[in-house]
Formats: sequence, C-alpha cells, structure tokens
Amino acid sequence: MRFSKWHALGNAYLLVERADAGRALDPATVRRLCDPATGIGSDGVLEVVVVDGPRAEIVIWNPDGSTAELSGNGTRIAARWLAERSGTGRVEVTVGPRVVTARMRDGALVETGLGRVEVGPPETLDVAGEPIEVTPVSVGNPHVVVRREPDAGELRRLGPLLERHPRFPQRTNVQVARVDGSHDVTAAVWERGAGETPASGTSACAVAAAAIAWGLCESPVTVHLPGGELEVSIGADGSATLVGPAEEICRGELAAALYTATP
Repeated sequence: MRFSKWHALGNAYLLVERADAGRALDPATVRRLCDPATGIGSDGVLEVVVVDGPRAEIVIWNPDGSTAELSGNGTRIAARWLAERSGTGRVEVTVGPRVVTARMRDGALVETGLGRVEVGPPETLDVAGEPIEVTPVSVGNPHVVVRREPDAGELRRLGPLLERHPRFPQRTNVQVARVDGSHDVTAAVWERGAGETPASGTSACAVAAAAIAWGLCESPVTVHLPGGELEVSIGADGSATLVGPAEEICRGELAAALYTATP
C-alpha cells in the first residue's frame, strides 16, 4: 500500500487510499502506522476514498486508533492532495456528515470552509480540586478553551485532565489561550487522542470563536500556535473559514505486513 506523509504547521498525517489498501483501516493498524519505532510515525492517518476528480470522503484517525469527527489540518492536507491529484484549484472533502469546501491559494496555503462553530457559555469545572473556568466550543468536534497563559507546563497539566473530564463523555480537545489584541490570540493545544501538538486547525477555529464570543476579538483572528500561524474568519452566521499551509514530506510504500494482518 502506498502512502504519502504530510504536515500542516508540524502536525503530521499519513495519507492512504482505501482502494490501494484493499480494505478499510482498523485501530490496530493505525496505531502501528503512527508508531515511530514499528511504523512510519505520525500524528494521525487520513484514509481517503475518492468519489470523483475533485471530491473525496475521508476518515480521520488519531494515533491511539480512535477516529475524529473533524480535523482542520487533516482536511486541509487531504484537500491539497486531492487538488494536486485532480489538477483543480477547488475541491470538496466530506468528513462524516460535514462537507468541507477548499480553495488552493498561493504557495502551500489552503482556504477551507469548515462550517458553523458553536460557542457555549463559560462554565466552571472542578479539575483535580481546582476550579477552572472553561468555554466549550463545537467545531463539528468537541473543544474546551481555557483563558490563561499558554505555556507548555500548564498545557501538559490541564490537557489530559480536561480531555477526560466527566463533563466530556466523548473526551475533548483542549486549548489554553491568551488574547493579545483585537485580531490576535496565542494558544497551545492538547489534542484528543494525540496529546500536545504544535498546531490544530479546528482548535484555532475554537479559540478564535471563543475570543470573539468573549468580546475581546473581531474577525479575522490570527491564531499563533507553536507550529506557526493560522488565520480564522468567523462569519455572521457563525461559519468558520480557515487559511493555513499543507505541505508534503515524502511518499513511499508500506510493507504488506503492516496492513494485511487480521485486525
């Protein structure tokens, strides 16, 4: 089975076609592929089913073998791959019930329409005996934004505790964010099923939407992440448009034993 490895601001994904694999992927195979010692090494896998030239469906796998409802970086990577494959500048990627439209821009930039973002009212949660104010956000997948200094230590402390907090039975992505100005936010990301990550597209959308809901930012918002910057625009209807890069790293072929074993 052939693969290509891509990254979006340091958030790496393996991309494979289901038709090439001969069967759908499974959690055990994904875990092995993502392992840097026994597989290729990645933050996740994009399993692609091409519908026609500019349209495809994808399954987004986390490195722990779980699946994600949506990934801004993952869909951006899949969109650029599909655009290069089909020779067109506009493509459509379906992830579960959500259809993501994408337009290729100069360089490695991709503009994606991710649909409506819903920001809930702030809540105070008991986190290991400490009251923490959080803002829940849905970008098609669950997020919780904590407004405080986004240093790595605080992220590593709060990330796993909030990801698996009883308030979020399906687990959640976690962002620790600081508002720097009316159009700028700095954030650190703990990704559900993956842990600390240098960048996340849906997390950037969640942080931007939360900052706007707090009345501290106006659209568009540049979200500064450890891996680089993403630009998020939130429309009057709550829909998010995300702009950021997607770059190919390498291509190769997997040994048959990595994906032919019985799940």
